[in-house]
Order: sequence, then structure tokens, then C-alpha cells
Amino acid sequence: MRKIYFDHASAYPVDSRVLEAMSEYYSTWIGNPSSVHSFGVEARKSIGKARESLIRLIGASDPEEIIFTSVATEANNLALIGYSTRNRRKGTKIITSSIEHMSVMNPCKYLQKLGFKVTYLPVDREGFIDIGRLEEEITQDTILVSIAYANGEIGTIQPMREIGKITREKEVVLHADATAACGKIPLDVQDDNIDMMTVSSNDIYGPKGVGALYMRRGVTVAPLVLGGGQERGYRSGSENVPGIVGMGRAAEIAVEEMEDEGKKLKAFRDKLISTVLSEIGGSYLNGHPKKRLPNNANLRFDYIEGEALILSLDMVGVAASSSSACTSKTLEPSHVLIAIGIPPAEAQGSLLLTLGKSNTEEEVDYVLRELPGIVKRLREMSPLTPGGV
Repeated sequence: MRKIYFDHASAYPVDSRVLEAMSEYYSTWIGNPSSVHSFGVEARKSIGKARESLIRLIGASDPEEIIFTSVATEANNLALIGYSTRNRRKGTKIITSSIEHMSVMNPCKYLQKLGFKVTYLPVDREGFIDIGRLEEEITQDTILVSIAYANGEIGTIQPMREIGKITREKEVVLHADATAACGKIPLDVQDDNIDMMTVSSNDIYGPKGVGALYMRRGVTVAPLVLGGGQERGYRSGSENVPGIVGMGRAAEIAVEEMEDEGKKLKAFRDKLISTVLSEIGGSYLNGHPKKRLPNNANLRFDYIEGEALILSLDMVGVAASSSSACTSKTLEPSHVLIAIGIPPAEAQGSLLLTLGKSNTEEEVDYVLRELPGIVKRLREMSPLTPGGV
């Protein structure tokens, strides 16, 4: 049976060129970057090169503004908890959205327990925050705004330049979780007035277990991991040199290939969406039809349950998901779909297809052939299906 992978939002394969770049740092250049001998010097140089590659990818100017972390979740925690606790004397209000990743939502809940006030901005049916509402919510007590550049579940891309214009005028620090967006669409932290940005290695075809936080000069955070003072004192612990090298190489490749890959995946995405909506009755698109990530198709279907749909697709060799991998462990419907106004019963019938550069049009056509029959069979089995559907 053929195997087709349409679940890149959960995990990306590592590019073979990235693996090649990493390999010698597992076996030959094994030094600790803090060591003064030649092995340590080589490790430090390789980390510096990775910082250079990342700033080119996100439009930054200073390599020292990149702080490497274990994963994007840690970077989000460092941005929210680290900044808020370090700057509490300036204020205690934080603003975020109701559709953030759980690595932002849960730190916000933690900060509320510490006495911070968190405003969760509502979103419209397509997942956009209200820019006017954001501006109204910023008060003298506001110290941080954290909005995801793009939502990894429904694909909607926020108007970050407008958001950044407001926060810069109000002199409030802006953090953007760009885990889902980085490597898919052009980013520019300087033009967008972004003060902190989270990026993930694995989401740009790099190795798992590496993330980074861009932190503009002048922004200060309290470290969450204490030790030997690595990463300018913001993230102690011996650096994961092979992983960082891999992330740097993945960033280089993304700069070179992102535009062409995006065009290809956008065509596949649009074919998936338009064909499903036209050929399967009771199907709907979640998120904005155009202002969305080029590789994201989030659909929902009346009268069926998402888990049954995912398992049925897996039986014909197609890997997909029904929500963010970090929320799929619960039986609750996606908080993102609930926030955009989808009733819980309907939200349970969602299908998230996320594409990668190795996918082909033939694979898209295969999914489009298999999906109608699966939906029909599941509806015939469902007690919710009215007669004749």
C-alpha cells in the first residue's frame, strides 16, 4: 500500500542536505563551543554561521539577536514568561489572541496565576483579530502583545505589519510566534516592527529538538534555564551543535527555495480545497480562502467525526490530522475552531491536510479520489446523518 504524508503541520521530514551538514558535528567536530581548543572554536564558528542564516530568513540584522533554544515551545515560554516577569515593574497586562498555540496559551494561564492580567482577543469567522479592538485594549499597563504570525491549524495569516505599527506607536513589545509561518512566507521583523519572534527548526525541514527566539536589541527577559550562561545568559546549557547547524542549513535552503516551493504547494492546496468543496456536499473551508499558508487545507464535513476520518484515511495510506498535534491528545474539539465560531459538534468533523515539498500532484489526486467514498461511508454509519444524505 502506498504511503502519503499530508501531516507536515505535526512534523516535517529532515532535508537530506541538512542531514549531510549535521553529520560531521556528530563524529568529527565534536567540541563544546565553550572550549578554547580548535574543536571548540569550530563549534562556535558553526553556531555563528547558523545565526547568520536565520537572520537572513527572518529579515533581522544582528546575529546576536538570535537565542537558540531546545524547541519552539521553549522559545515561546522564554518570550512570554521571561519578558513578563523581567519587566513586571512596567506593567502587568498582556494581550494575545484566542487562537494561539498551546505553548502560548498555557504560559499565559501560568502568568495569570502570578497576578498578570491577560486579554484574549476574539477573532472573526476566518481567524483574524480585530485591529481596532487591539488598539483599544492597549493601556498604560500593557507590556506585551503576543500574536501568532499565522495559525498552524486553520492557516490564516494575521496582518502583522498593521499590528506592529500599532505596538511600536504605543511603545509595547510585540512577540510573534512564527512557527507555522517561517519558511512558508516571507518574514521581515524590521519592517513588521516585531520585537521577539519564535521559529522552529523542524518546521523548516530541520531537525527536531531545536528552536530559536529572535530578540531585538534592547529587549530583556529573565532566563528560564539557569547554568553556565550560554546564549548571552538567556538560555544556559551546552548548545546542541549538530541541531543548530542543521537549523542553520535548513534556513539557508528556505531562503533559496521558499518562493518556488510556495507556488507549487499553493496550487496543490487550492486544488484540494476547490475539488472537495465542489464534489462533497456538506463540506466547508476553515480559515480565509486566500490569506492562508500555502500548504494548509483545513476542511470540515457535516455528520462525521474527525478521528474516524483520520483513521479511515490512514487505512488507505494517507497520513493527516484533525487539529494541531499539541491538542490532538484530548477528546475536546479544537479551541481554534471553537474560537472562530464553529459549533463543537461541527468542529469535531475537521480534516487538516498540510503539504510539503516532496508531495506530488499525483498524491493530491489520490486523496481526492479516496476522500469522497470515505466521507460517504462514515455518514452512512453516523446516527447524526439525516435521511438521504
